[in-house]
Amino acid sequence: MASPELWLLRHGATEWARNGRHTGRTDLPLLPEGEAEARALAPLLARQTFDAVLCSPLQRARRTCELAGLGAQAQLEPDLQEWDYGAYEGITTAEIRQTVPDWTVFSHGCPGGESLAQVQSRCKRLIQRSLALAGSGRVALFAHGHILRCLAGCWLGLGAGGGALLVLNTAGVSVLGLERQQRVVLRWNAAAASL
Repeated sequence: MASPELWLLRHGATEWARNGRHTGRTDLPLLPEGEAEARALAPLLARQTFDAVLCSPLQRARRTCELAGLGAQAQLEPDLQEWDYGAYEGITTAEIRQTVPDWTVFSHGCPGGESLAQVQSRCKRLIQRSLALAGSGRVALFAHGHILRCLAGCWLGLGAGGGALLVLNTAGVSVLGLERQQRVVLRWNAAAASL
């Protein structure tokens, strides 16, 4: 492999993810189906060599990493924690839009939580750290839907707000890389079984 790859791996299903509730810093466990999704990643990841494995400290990401077979290699990375939703923690977009009709996390941020600019700063640090660890190899990043979407937006030069254009399912596999020195998406939101 001639250029670095960042493998973005979203955690498996949780109760709040299934119900559409914004799950930032609340430390929820995986559901049994989320554990099954995480185990399904193991055969794919076993065929890869990773120079580093970074993982959010929240248990849903840590458990996904463990069940996917990379727990022994993982380094906890606080910048991989999910967006801090502040007052919107644990509630759905539909509930928020009852008082802020056109709300999205990307356009409005979260009262008492993080702004888009703060998340973007974290993403830029994550990219720099990942590239330093990868050299010309691969880094696996186990984390959460919004932070990984924002990271991809920053990778593509769209800023964290570019994450609004991307959907990422639980246990979705995405790969960022280079083509002719241009940052690109090599794979997005793939299910392990399809790879």
